[in-house]
Amino acid sequence: MNMLTGLCERLGLNRSKPLGARGEDIASRYLQRLGYKIVARGESSRSGELDIIAVDRRTVVFVEVKTRRSADKGHPSDAVDHAKQKRLTVLALQYLQRHDLLDYESRFDVIAITWPLAAKRPQVEHFKHAFQSTTV
Repeated sequence: MNMLTGLCERLGLNRSKPLGARGEDIASRYLQRLGYKIVARGESSRSGELDIIAVDRRTVVFVEVKTRRSADKGHPSDAVDHAKQKRLTVLALQYLQRHDLLDYESRFDVIAITWPLAAKRPQVEHFKHAFQSTTV
């Protein structure tokens, strides 16, 4: 791997990766710069996947990342509709139970990334407390 390729991968510019995966890379680095500790990425179960699980101080944060080329079909965060929120709530509860973390505060954040083809850098928007746990 040459130096330029390595730099592109660290910046999330590896065009061989799917757009969503590159968005999650960028979101993880963004959160780390804010002081979050990333504890898991792509946590999967039969019910679905949690994009990023992080810790912000003593709060477990479940982060849904949505990456789009444009807002032509709506803002990326619009994809986190009520049905998606219900699925994420179930997944988060399963994760908290599995790791004996039910006594800790938790929240749901959404990171919306818009990354047009011609842009060198994406636009990153972070919505803390994006939604409350929904009834299952």
